[in-house]
Amino acid sequence: MPTDKRRKSTRASQAAAKHPRSGGKTSAKPSVAKAAAKARMDIPTDAQGRPDLAAVRAQIDGIDRGIQTLIAERAIWAHQVGKAKGKLAAAVDYYRPEREAQVLRRVVDRNEGPLSDEVLVRLFREIMSACLAQQEPLRVGYLGPEGTFSQQAVYKHFGHSAKAMPLVTIEEVFDEVAAGHADFGVVPVENSGTGTIQSTLDLFLTSPLMICGEVELRVHQYLLSRTGHIEDIERVYSHTLSLAQCKAWLRQNLPVAEKHAVVSNAEAARRARNADDAAAIAGENAGHAYGLKVVAGPIEDRDDNTTRFLVIGRASFPSSGNDRTSLLVFIRDQPGALYRILEPLARRAISMNRIESRPAHGKLWQYAFFIDVEGHAEESPLKDALAEIDAYAGDVRVLGSYPVAVP
Repeated sequence: MPTDKRRKSTRASQAAAKHPRSGGKTSAKPSVAKAAAKARMDIPTDAQGRPDLAAVRAQIDGIDRGIQTLIAERAIWAHQVGKAKGKLAAAVDYYRPEREAQVLRRVVDRNEGPLSDEVLVRLFREIMSACLAQQEPLRVGYLGPEGTFSQQAVYKHFGHSAKAMPLVTIEEVFDEVAAGHADFGVVPVENSGTGTIQSTLDLFLTSPLMICGEVELRVHQYLLSRTGHIEDIERVYSHTLSLAQCKAWLRQNLPVAEKHAVVSNAEAARRARNADDAAAIAGENAGHAYGLKVVAGPIEDRDDNTTRFLVIGRASFPSSGNDRTSLLVFIRDQPGALYRILEPLARRAISMNRIESRPAHGKLWQYAFFIDVEGHAEESPLKDALAEIDAYAGDVRVLGSYPVAVP
């Protein structure tokens, strides 16, 4: 490292040592309001008492240099983590989702504004993504083509330094991860308004893959077309779930237009760009990717329209301290069977977030239950409850224990 950069790095380390950061807010850390007040007092002003623009820009330039120095220093230390782990097979072996979740929670705990938690989490996610990519970018499969909400979920969880791999179907995402062609996959599993995506759940019945994480993505739907004029639209293309999320709006604003379900919203955008009388319901990113204009939006019927995605991989990970576990339970056909499965959870005050039944493949009129609960499968009290449940169930599979989504 050049001498001047090493000196900058040392000074940054000394400054960090004087102001240690912990998982929560501490009284030793000066508040943002006090820091901002001090900065205002130090800024030169002109004759009218306004901040001197040149001085403000000089301050920003100095801060930018400091930020760049610290990011470079973080990247160096992240590289040392890789060395400490020794020679590993691939980038996936360096990735630790539980560690990333802990880092991002501390970012939220420390935040006192003026930037929102969501903005700061996104910034730190990109820093961690770039640092991890020093080893090798992660390959992440998703339901393509480019411009889907699944692609947005990939970048929200892994950052833009990951290599996003568009695939044709959700089943193909599972297959590519299982075959090792992708390190992870991101698949939609439920929407706040339209409910569970059954095709995703069914794939877990036979797949050996594990759930390694979750992503919650606020979904805004837009009506997109080549002309940008609603009076031209005779056909609307979109994914089945997106059509359902905008059903009331379509009924009110395009009651006679034909509605066509396609495999993804990006595919809808690809079709809409070929005709003036066609439109797509998709995210703004799809409009940018396929050269479409926004006719109207957001047009989703619910203000809280959110889709939950699962991150799938080939291995399980340790506890992050705030985790969720997904279970697949096959129940023996006997009176009180479901009660015997749920009672050990209730007795230990383990919260159940979701329960869903699906036909068990290969067994006529037999059902499997997908259950999401709080906690990590390798830690009590959930570990103890699972041992008790196993005695009553026909089969219990832990699909994965993973960090609860960080906003």
